[in-house]
Amino acid sequence: MSTVYHRHAAPLLTLAARLLGSASEAEDVVQDLFVGLPEALGHYRESGQFPAWLRRILVRLVLMRLRAERRRREADFHEASTLSAFPAGCSGDQADLALALMQLPEDQRVVVVLKAIEGYSHDEIAELLGIRRNSSEVRFHRALQRLRQVLEASC
Repeated sequence: MSTVYHRHAAPLLTLAARLLGSASEAEDVVQDLFVGLPEALGHYRESGQFPAWLRRILVRLVLMRLRAERRRREADFHEASTLSAFPAGCSGDQADLALALMQLPEDQRVVVVLKAIEGYSHDEIAELLGIRRNSSEVRFHRALQRLRQVLEASC
C-alpha cells in the first residue's frame, strides 16, 4: 500500500489543493482517500487506468467536502475566506493564475481545474458534478472570462 501512496499521492494532493484552495484541506482529503482505499479496491474494475480511478474518487471526496462546508457556512451564517495557501512552487505568472483561480466561485473553479488542468471532458465533469454537459460548458466559459478580467487587471 505504501508503494501506491508514494506513486500517486503527490499528483492527487496537487489536484485536491487546486479544487479546495487549501493545502491542509487537500492533505486531509488525500489521507481520507488512502485510509479508505483498501475497502474501495474491492470495487475497482480493471477496465480503466488506476490513476484515473483514483482521481475520480478524489474528486468525489472533494465535492462531498465542499458540499459539507457549504452547508456548514449556511448554518453558521458566515463566509470563510476562499483565498488560502496554494501549493508551494508557484511564482510569477503561475502565482498570478493560481490567485486568479482562487477568486473564482467554487462551481466555476472546480470545472476549470477538472477541464483545463486535469483534462476531463465536459461529459465526465457533468457526471462527476451531477450537472448537465452544457452547464459544465457554461461554467467553464464564464470562468475563463472572469480569469481574463482578473489577470488583465493585475497587469
